[in-house]
Amino acid sequence: MATEEGKVKAAVKEVLKAHGAYWHCPVQNGMGAPSLDFIGCFKGRYFGIETKAPGKKPTPRQELTIKVIEDAGGKVFVIDGDTSELEQWLGGGDALLRDIAHYDRAHANGMYACE
Repeated sequence: MATEEGKVKAAVKEVLKAHGAYWHCPVQNGMGAPSLDFIGCFKGRYFGIETKAPGKKPTPRQELTIKVIEDAGGKVFVIDGDTSELEQWLGGGDALLRDIAHYDRAHANGMYACE
């Protein structure tokens, strides 16, 4: 029988498949950098997803990983059952465009230039 978090992961996989997103689930074995449950790309946008059992929150280490991804311009979702925010973002439209515009404005200081 699937755990509560396992049920959330299964729902996220269905949403990602339905929208044709590229994604994978990194294997955490203690080597290398920490990651989230899902890493992916959709329409040129990098994203990470941390799944939780309903009502649970990310650990401090996961919060740090979330911050690092967001600081680099990636989009992060913490999902404990409701996939509607992810579905809206993957659906394109205003949510995805606002996200891209926000990152572009926030990082217009030449962050991409090699020095």
